[in-house]
Amino acid sequence: MEAIIFVDKPSGMSSFGAVARVRRILSQQEGHKVKVGHTGTLDPFATGLLILLAGKATKKAPELTKKDKVYEATIRLGETSTTGDPEGEITQTGAELPTIEKIQEVLKQFTGKIEQRPPAFSAIKINGQRAYKLARAGKDFEIPTRTVEIYELELVGYDAPELKIRTHVSSGTYIRTLAEDIGKALGCGAYCSALRRTKIADYDIAELPLFELPE
Repeated sequence: MEAIIFVDKPSGMSSFGAVARVRRILSQQEGHKVKVGHTGTLDPFATGLLILLAGKATKKAPELTKKDKVYEATIRLGETSTTGDPEGEITQTGAELPTIEKIQEVLKQFTGKIEQRPPAFSAIKINGQRAYKLARAGKDFEIPTRTVEIYELELVGYDAPELKIRTHVSSGTYIRTLAEDIGKALGCGAYCSALRRTKIADYDIAELPLFELPE
């Protein structure tokens, strides 16, 4: 068997959960265990495009990883989260919310190559251990900054306190961190309250045959 599988991951499901469901269905269909792998994860709260590889296609993983991506995100202003998303502890900052003119001005700062520090609650390895495991254990550590590129950053809408953006970014860009950094630049704090990945390289979720995941 050799297949590239496109999944629209629902919110609340981990990427590994999606892989497990696809593996179970394909293994039942084939009558033996089928190897299934992903080409890049999505946070559990996020939705959208996951590209999975089954059987002999898993050898193509290097060709499909480290690709640029397009996301649609909702950023909630005036609040912060310990994880940068809805799953963390939410705190209201009490700061005045910005005008749309201020937002448009600040967003210009986040296009092109920027320095970004990945979130502590991420799958990045620190001395061989996943950062999120260290964070959950209360360990003190710091992830080095990295250079990422924001090719496009479009303001889709603003209905305070919710700001909606669409962005085309390089591989390795964390939208949770982008949301937090935008909140800091606006002086009001922010976190990413909703996130959807619509495109990976030339693969557009609106144009793909999608594998239907069971509940």
